[in-house]
Amino acid sequence: MPTYKSNKNIVYCCKYHVVWVTKYRRPVLTDKVQNRLKELLLKISTEINVEILEMEIGDCNHIHLLISLDPQFGVHRAVKRFKGATSRYLRLEFPELKQKLPTLWTNSYFVSTFGGAPLAKIKEYIKNQKRSR
Repeated sequence: MPTYKSNKNIVYCCKYHVVWVTKYRRPVLTDKVQNRLKELLLKISTEINVEILEMEIGDCNHIHLLISLDPQFGVHRAVKRFKGATSRYLRLEFPELKQKLPTLWTNSYFVSTFGGAPLAKIKEYIKNQKRSR
């Protein structure tokens, strides 16, 4: 059973799988950078009220996040904040990143939503709404 959250005017359960990659897919996310990146993402997530359910860095060039957030805040705003702040801080703390890349992240990202019920069940539920009255 999914856990629902609420704010002043909505009840929600929104979870997103988000992936973004380094510029040119360069493998610059070494162990030290990965550890600091994870710390920064956790810090930023508390600041913007986004829950990180799972996080992993793959092939030293991309990151996977499973996040839960208020739909009124918007996944695009969360990703923009994550990418912008981590790029800035990592490039300040690890000057070698500036030498290897013009920017840390690409402009694009992947996002996928998912919920607790299979799509077929939701379609069936919606179709049956007229009959249930």
